[in-house]
Amino acid sequence: MRFDGTKDYVVTDDLKVAVNAAVTLRRPLLVKGEPGTGKTVLAYEIAKATGAPLIEWNVKSTTKAHQGLYEYDAVARLRDGQLGDERVHDISNYIRKGKLWEAFTSPELPVLLIDEIDKADIEFPNDLLQELDRMEFHVYETKETIKAAVRPIVIITSNNEKELPDAFLRRCFFHYIKFPDRETMQEIINVHFPDIQAVLVKKAMDIFYDVRDVPGLKKKPSTSELLDWLKLILNEDMPLEVLQSKDSSKAIPPLHGALLKNEQDVMLFERLAFMAKREAR
Repeated sequence: MRFDGTKDYVVTDDLKVAVNAAVTLRRPLLVKGEPGTGKTVLAYEIAKATGAPLIEWNVKSTTKAHQGLYEYDAVARLRDGQLGDERVHDISNYIRKGKLWEAFTSPELPVLLIDEIDKADIEFPNDLLQELDRMEFHVYETKETIKAAVRPIVIITSNNEKELPDAFLRRCFFHYIKFPDRETMQEIINVHFPDIQAVLVKKAMDIFYDVRDVPGLKKKPSTSELLDWLKLILNEDMPLEVLQSKDSSKAIPPLHGALLKNEQDVMLFERLAFMAKREAR
């Protein structure tokens, strides 16, 4: 199979190369990049483009690697034993399959998404080394080995919150999704808003990239936030003149809550507006 993007997902040439290389090597594709650059959506689009089932494992700070394999519910078995339930004699009734188990035993070649792996403990990726490398694991309670008939397509995303171990990185094909340039961003906007005015898009992107370039910004707005902002502008039927205003005292963009997501950044723009007003006097 080859992945060339979909009608709903703009994919750059280097990302196409990365996806297809990982599929050819049957190595997990580790995707890093700013939040909102489409890392998670990539797995959905690969599954859509190939007609493969998507198995999604959303990693949290409390997630342990063994949960992706299976969990043994000893408490439920003890309770059933006390109640005289016949199920207690078959230990497999208390084995809860994890996402890797699902992927390994899927009747079709699946896409397995391990989302935001850097949220978990630093030992989490190390604990998955053997399973992702050999594509098999042992279930000690039932004395069976679960082995993948076909290596699934594995997409692993990271927001770079933690450094990942070298041993884990060696087993992955790596790609960093760069923040879209204006040309790519134009393509993304055209996908989501095919009938939007070109002048409005140009002015909105001018403001958006200017906001991202402000020194000291704690959180730069992402692609998804730009799309939300454009949706609000269209919904409010905002006059183009508002975006075209050259008044430097109005440093905060209209409907800025879609772009600025914390009070420090809002206060930064308020200070910029105040300083601009003083200079204009």
